[in-house]
Amino acid sequence: MPIARNGLIHAAVVMLVGCAVNASAGDIADKAAVTRPQPAAAATVASNRAWLAQLPFSDRQDFEDARRGFIADLDEPAIRAADGHIVWDRGAYAFEAADTAPDTVNPSLWRQAQLDNASGLFRVGERMYQVRGLDLSNMTIVEGDTGLIIIDPLLSAETAKAALELYWRHRPKKPVTTVIYTHSHVDHFGGVKGVISQADVDAGRVRVTAPEGFMEEAVSENVLAGNAMSRRAQYMYGALLPKSAQGQVDAGLGKGLSRGTVTLIAPTDSIAKPIETRRIDGVDIEFQLTPGTEAPAEMNMYFPQLHALCIAENAVHTQHNLLTLRGAKVRDAKQWSSYLGATLARYGDKTDVMIGQHHWPTWGRERVGRMLADQRDMYAYLNDQTLRLLNQGYTPMDIAEKLARLPEPLARQWYARDYYGSISHNVRAVYQRYLGFYDGNPANLNPLAPVETAKKTIAWMGGADAVLKRAREAYAQGDYRWVAQIGNQLVFADPGNRAARELQADALEQLGYASENSTWRNAYLTGAQELRGGVASMPRQGTASADIVGALTVPMFFDYLAVRLNADRAAGKTMAINWDFTDLHEKYAMTLENSALTYLPNSFHPQPSASVTLERATLTRIAAGLLKPADAIKSGALRVTGDPATLGALFGMLDSFAPSFNIVTPVAAP
Repeated sequence: MPIARNGLIHAAVVMLVGCAVNASAGDIADKAAVTRPQPAAAATVASNRAWLAQLPFSDRQDFEDARRGFIADLDEPAIRAADGHIVWDRGAYAFEAADTAPDTVNPSLWRQAQLDNASGLFRVGERMYQVRGLDLSNMTIVEGDTGLIIIDPLLSAETAKAALELYWRHRPKKPVTTVIYTHSHVDHFGGVKGVISQADVDAGRVRVTAPEGFMEEAVSENVLAGNAMSRRAQYMYGALLPKSAQGQVDAGLGKGLSRGTVTLIAPTDSIAKPIETRRIDGVDIEFQLTPGTEAPAEMNMYFPQLHALCIAENAVHTQHNLLTLRGAKVRDAKQWSSYLGATLARYGDKTDVMIGQHHWPTWGRERVGRMLADQRDMYAYLNDQTLRLLNQGYTPMDIAEKLARLPEPLARQWYARDYYGSISHNVRAVYQRYLGFYDGNPANLNPLAPVETAKKTIAWMGGADAVLKRAREAYAQGDYRWVAQIGNQLVFADPGNRAARELQADALEQLGYASENSTWRNAYLTGAQELRGGVASMPRQGTASADIVGALTVPMFFDYLAVRLNADRAAGKTMAINWDFTDLHEKYAMTLENSALTYLPNSFHPQPSASVTLERATLTRIAAGLLKPADAIKSGALRVTGDPATLGALFGMLDSFAPSFNIVTPVAAP
């Protein structure tokens, strides 16, 4: 039962590791025919150049802000792990130094990519510093009277350690006395053991503060659907794309994800009240809880002595996601807007600088107020206008077309542009939140499955050759959206049709080159890459982050077992298993019946098929793939009474999830 090797923990932390292309002969008709990326077509070049007249590119304020307070950068652009592999490499983006965007990159996205390249240690103001550009997120350092308060220690321990060492090289080497997690996303806590140790926390030398509900949200969001989320995140972040003008250039919130060691130390202090004030090492901090905004557990912080507002990730220099492309629960745009309004009312007229845990700060009360108000209005607009149109009967894609641009002057604000979230997929997220996946048209209530739909569509249109001929004509006219759509039908009807694959790849590539949104670009280009070269396989993890695994509750673990249960293999079988965790003093009655695996806490079956006795640490090792159940039984760490075959039979009914399933070609039949 090697859970981690099946993608659970890897996906739970959404950390993408390096992957090798592993294309099978059945997936590619002729491997020798794989084509390289194509240049920008004439229609794409014209589209990209037209952007120069649409937005205020002469406005250079963001570039001044991104470099303001710069102290120093790393001596070497690459950060390495203990085994020598590169965790983070800013040098890979050296090609973005050119002022003029290449034809293969939307000029607006090129501008954002250049801004995200600002890297190093920066002075924000009195007592407050940031390390930016060493990971997807920022690390904020506030100097207390005796030690350091670190806000959000990045994604990986290696990048966090490098960030703190960079600070110490230029500032007094005070110890870290407090770590604050602004919210429950892994890029804001995963590097914590690069700046503090569990021993320091256990000894009371360091406190760890987080919003209420942090631990549950930090380890649960991506577990049950984690394998699919992890695979989709490869597309979203362009993890397998080359860093180039024809590949990955940015991730919208930053350059990309570091590839180091993800860690977690549980909070010792929880912020539970809507507004709560603490004095930490001589620094006054007013915490404002904002649950259900950018994260289920999130909070802003105001520093009255410094006249500084930390907005966490609730306001960044891009439109954010209401539904991330990797998949997640839909965020509440109305609540997000309301909290930004409350933040503006409470702190807007007394904030001299606003920092985010992505991007660069905003200085000046007027500018801070304008940005908060604009982002408040942006999320309100997306929510309310979607509801207005859906109440008139419009479908998700209808609404996406009608609301293609924000109202003026909001549309010309750089921090409202579609670099990470987008109007198109955000309005569809609002629709989904209120009405679900079904658009009300009974023709869409029970459509044919994708492969069958594709085969019938292509046959009715005169066959693959006829469709391919017309699709090529559409491509020559620059109608890339339609070519991608009909090309997908061709490929799903016959995945071995090399000409169809190449044409669809070309269309996706041109859409990527023209996209202002970094995640859309990454998805388009990854799709093109896989159509040409096959699916890139993610190596199964040999070990997983013990911190994340250990944070899984027993119910979370059992829920994941239930998700892995293969209903066909379990058909007609019944089991009753008692689980006794001696160190936790927790017991569970697990039942297998009707191809469903359920459990009841604080209960035992009176006549179980088997009873299992163990400690939580044993489950952690099994979940991390570090201990096989059979070996645990032999060593006595796992004691089974009753029918000894029960546990093995249960494990034999569990599916193992392939971490690199097909997306732009049909999923293989089970």
